[in-house]
Amino acid sequence: MLAQMLRTKPIAASNTDSGLKKCLSAFDLTLLGIGCAVGAGIFVLTGHAAALQSGPAVMLSFVFAGTASAFAALSYAELAASVGGAGSAYSYSYVAFGEFFAWIIGWILLLEYGVGASAVASAWTGYFLHILTNFNIHLPEVWTKAPSQDGYINLPAFVIIWLLTLLLIVGVKESTRFNAVMVAVKLSVIAIFIGIAALHLNTDNWHPFMPFGWYEVLPDGKTIGVLAGASVVFFAYFGFDAVSTAGEETKNPQRDLPIGLLASLTVCTIIYILTSGLLTGIVPYQELNVSYPVAYGLAKIGYAWSSTFVASGALAGLTTVLLVLLYGLTRILFTISRDGLISPFFSKVNPDRQTPARIILMCGFVISLVAGFFPLGELAETVNIGTLASFVMVCVGVIALRIRQPNLHRPFRNPWHPLIPVLGILSCSALMAFLPAVTWLRFSVWVAAGIVIYFAYSIRHSKLRQRN
Repeated sequence: MLAQMLRTKPIAASNTDSGLKKCLSAFDLTLLGIGCAVGAGIFVLTGHAAALQSGPAVMLSFVFAGTASAFAALSYAELAASVGGAGSAYSYSYVAFGEFFAWIIGWILLLEYGVGASAVASAWTGYFLHILTNFNIHLPEVWTKAPSQDGYINLPAFVIIWLLTLLLIVGVKESTRFNAVMVAVKLSVIAIFIGIAALHLNTDNWHPFMPFGWYEVLPDGKTIGVLAGASVVFFAYFGFDAVSTAGEETKNPQRDLPIGLLASLTVCTIIYILTSGLLTGIVPYQELNVSYPVAYGLAKIGYAWSSTFVASGALAGLTTVLLVLLYGLTRILFTISRDGLISPFFSKVNPDRQTPARIILMCGFVISLVAGFFPLGELAETVNIGTLASFVMVCVGVIALRIRQPNLHRPFRNPWHPLIPVLGILSCSALMAFLPAVTWLRFSVWVAAGIVIYFAYSIRHSKLRQRN
């Protein structure tokens, strides 16, 4: 049984034709990464991290999180170029470590994308209601809150999930065109914010620069400081991981995937550092723990007219995040289903649309219920620990494949190997260590449930096991 668990998938098997339409370019992939990464991080988490954990040094939090992500991105780029596949870290772990570890990573990715999409949908509702309020339109609270919050359902979150689900069924190219338009809108809003804020910068707001220090655990178990802030704002960086889920729908994955990964990460890091620095420079950081910090910041310096405009840009930003998260989730599950680790019913491709319609519908159904009936505002840290764990495995996978298959064709190779993946392992593991104990408990329970499912179903239906 141990041999079956550790049996790895041949490289050729990871690059077989899946029936999905190959239509994405490096530019599409870059926008896909930006679409997922530039959203909740800027429009929600920046203010939260500044007010409660990092202060003005939230800029450093983004630097640390971005540096760890850069090491992981280089590792992703090498594996994406040489291994390919649509399953992101799941596919790479299958080749490097075998079926059991691949399943665990795939199971963790389901937590990352599924909970992430639900949490972003809740944030989407907040900005949507803010816009309606500016036009003096008020929805009954029972239709905007979960039952545990004395409501019936978070209807806006439920509806937006289903609208994006239907868009994904229509086709991946149509989805990326919509994503490109929304990315243009939110980048325009961010550019306007940067232009206005730069004219009203008050460096006195940057003092003290590090009010919470580097790292401290409070008596209630919560963590504060620059490094704790980096663990939270890391939520903003897992968008580039979604780029690697598009491997089987990319025209030239060996060339385009590394470009899309590295370009999206670079653009997003620059945007985050600029925006967080200017936001804490125009408003005292203590005031930024609000659900719409960018709009709040502009209103505080006399640009109240911009509130609706910025909220609209934030809504566009969160919509693209939701779209890419749903896309990534469906492609990971499609690959897991094709390998037999979940029901093969979900790996059927619609011949007309060339999309995995069944798995898209299932994801839309589950995520819309979670977003509609459960408040998930505090789960960013749970998403982060799953993302960081998958990044660590990818970095380890690069080292393992260099040893196991030194002659494997690698169109993109990490410079200074093995320094880059080792730094990725150390930095991502450190950020995991800075997360609260309750986050580790949730993560452990989720992984334990995945192990039970693997031995109860997956190992008995594995396509690789059957072939062997």
